[in-house]
Amino acid sequence: MMAAADRRLHAAAVTATSRTPCHDARVLTDGGDTAQVVLDDQVYTLRITRAGKLILTK
Repeated sequence: MMAAADRRLHAAAVTATSRTPCHDARVLTDGGDTAQVVLDDQVYTLRITRAGKLILTK
């Protein structure tokens, strides 16, 4: 598994070659398995499963 600093550098490198923002899910979850994501007035939960998949729920 990559260290947090390495993940941020990797995300920055990916972003540098693309116009699309890139965010590391493990950084968003602060090393945990869930994060809250807000879009307008709606709050969503981003979850990393044990299998390493992402699930976004309302």
